[in-house]
Amino acid sequence: MPFSHGAACPPSRPAPQRPMGTMGEAQEPSPQASLAVLSKVELRVSCKHLLDRDTLNKSDPCVLLLMQSQGQWTEVDRSEVIKSNLNPVFAKIFTVDYYFEEVQKLRFEVYDSHGHAGVGTHDDDFLGGMECTVGQIVAQKRVTKPLFLKYGKFAGKSTITVISEEISGNNGYVELAFRAKKLDDKDLFSKSDPFLEIYRIDDDRSEQLVYRTEVVKNNLSPIWEPFKVSLNSLCSCEDKRKLRCVVWDYDSRGKHDFIGEFFTTFEEMQKAMGENKVQWDCMNPKYKIKKRNYKNSGVVVLLDLKIHRVYSFLDYIMGGCQIHFTVAIDFTASNGDPRNSCSLHYINPYQPNEYLKALVAVGEICQDYDSDKKFSALGFGARIPPKYEVSHDFAINFNPDNDECEGIQGVVESYQSCLPKIQLYGPTNVAPIISKVARVAANEERTKEASQYFILLILTDGVVTDMADTREAIVRASYLPMSIIIVGVGNADFTDMQILDGDDGILRSPKGEPVLRDIVQFVPFREFKNASPTALAKCVLAEVPKQVVEYYSYKAFPPRCPRSETPDSNLPQ
Repeated sequence: MPFSHGAACPPSRPAPQRPMGTMGEAQEPSPQASLAVLSKVELRVSCKHLLDRDTLNKSDPCVLLLMQSQGQWTEVDRSEVIKSNLNPVFAKIFTVDYYFEEVQKLRFEVYDSHGHAGVGTHDDDFLGGMECTVGQIVAQKRVTKPLFLKYGKFAGKSTITVISEEISGNNGYVELAFRAKKLDDKDLFSKSDPFLEIYRIDDDRSEQLVYRTEVVKNNLSPIWEPFKVSLNSLCSCEDKRKLRCVVWDYDSRGKHDFIGEFFTTFEEMQKAMGENKVQWDCMNPKYKIKKRNYKNSGVVVLLDLKIHRVYSFLDYIMGGCQIHFTVAIDFTASNGDPRNSCSLHYINPYQPNEYLKALVAVGEICQDYDSDKKFSALGFGARIPPKYEVSHDFAINFNPDNDECEGIQGVVESYQSCLPKIQLYGPTNVAPIISKVARVAANEERTKEASQYFILLILTDGVVTDMADTREAIVRASYLPMSIIIVGVGNADFTDMQILDGDDGILRSPKGEPVLRDIVQFVPFREFKNASPTALAKCVLAEVPKQVVEYYSYKAFPPRCPRSETPDSNLPQ
């Protein structure tokens, strides 16, 4: 989630998308760590021996997941309600972001639901709660703890079990569409109300519920709605892992009737891709023993299967995608005469100015992702030799045919040498430079490969003059493989710059066209004067991995060379 305006970014990472708590001082990660995509963790929940709050029936449990942020608990998500069941296995999969460097407190609260009355509206609906951290669940993979009522009182023998699985970078998801034919009729006065459950059989032979379909009422040949599950959830990304599929006749009191089951693998399911269909006999083992001519209790058909691969930032980087870095420097007169020590462009031999600090902080990280270590360095808002006409996209090395400099040091040297040769002027027009980089990115897009992504760092001391043209240029750029970082240098009022950073709303062109992706990050440098040297880079680059993945996912470009399975590929992405 991008930063709110005017607020300093935390020294370790940006504000998370969902409320999370931090306890203690975590060791600050390396600059490279700031570019690592966070890991996402799936949590599955089940309970045993819940308290029975209903007089005529059993409790109808539902689980709420809360996260702690700044001492306050905030609901993140909730499970489905399971009717009349004191030992529920919830089909809902909670997905949370996992940060190794933080203590992320979770609270699971179990309630007896009363339909339209909602969940948790009365104290006597509360069946118990449990607190833990994401780190504890991830480290142990499976956590079982007692449920507590208020004031630390045990909720009888009630327990809650949370199982975690990391969604790896090599993961994806599969879309499945099932139907059944001629199922056994379990009801006396109507037809069965069937639903399907899919279980993954783990190495310890335990079964993990992967998905539960909706109930199709009064139908022996139901067609269930298509659904999506991650490959990690379905089969732990192992095609040959055994799956158990069970068909039940729904009962409103929770006593569902067993219709039949079958076993399969994801490898077998994949035969349903394209025009093909796969079907299985739905078998009731008791009937098979008792009935001589028993064939099946119906047939389950997999109508369609679609695999969607999901790639991480590191998949693209390790597949050979280069990050090309361009810096654009504001040389307008409002910066002050570079010969004056009060100028933002003053070259102090003992202390780099804010332009240099921002340039080095961001560039030093980006250079690790560019094999040739050559950076484009541009200037705008100055009169340049030989005719001293105003230019808004000149190469600061004064080579119009090649604006690249050798490494960050080359950019610094070109910046220092160009200052005495130019006349600071104006206005502050940045649309020409955005459009210039966008033209290069457009050529890259035509290759239809994930080979090069462009980061444009704009360093400016004031609000841009050509706001309408800049908004138009950003909207056009949002369709291309590029991201824009704007750092405000000096003490100017940058309030009007917030419109370019879509945090508080969607940036639109003057004609009303919205950006395809949020590609702009704006921060004032003054927020980082007292922070560690890497804090600025971590802040402004934190969104780049997500933006890279969003672009290539939108274009459906896979990594050029998807990484092979290695021991390292299981590390957090």
